Amino acid sequence: MNNQEINILKILEEIGNEEVSSQREIAKKLNISLGLVNSFLKRLARKGYLKITTIPSNRVKYLLTPRGAAEKTRLTYAYIQYSYHFYKDARIKLKRLFSELSEQNVKQIVFYGATDLAEIAFLSLHETPVQLVAIFDADKSGSFFLGLKIEHPERLPEFSYDRLIYTNEKPDDELFKKINREKMVLIR
Repeated sequence: MNNQEINILKILEEIGNEEVSSQREIAKKLNISLGLVNSFLKRLARKGYLKITTIPSNRVKYLLTPRGAAEKTRLTYAYIQYSYHFYKDARIKLKRLFSELSEQNVKQIVFYGATDLAEIAFLSLHETPVQLVAIFDADKSGSFFLGLKIEHPERLPEFSYDRLIYTNEKPDDELFKKINREKMVLIR
């Protein structure tokens, strides 16, 4: 499943919710450009997946057609399959990583990034003797994730760990400068 299909699925879901009143709202909710939303909506209307009706005061309403509902179902199924395969592959790779770390006598690790990837890593970690000591995330510090309080990255020096597992979705150049590269594991 590619990004275009994912965006189409999200747009069809938004239209199916019947709470969306404008292209601008769709663009904001999906974090994509207004022009891209406009292009997708025109293409979806041409394919017969949605009906565009004009309502008073120069506004437009989008209605999902039966053909659009069928496409949404097809894309949802494809997305579930894609997600399942991603999850399964990630679990295998992470279990292998943690087993290798265990063989290198790594006992304690920390996660940097309270993300979906960290959640998958957490599940894989429990199949090895390696212990998760803490989770760090500047944007989510103070809240709880996987039963642990999320710490602010400024507190990293206070913790004892053998490896930092980088589970964040975006690079953190400041962290990369501060942490010994040999102690950091980037998951790709």
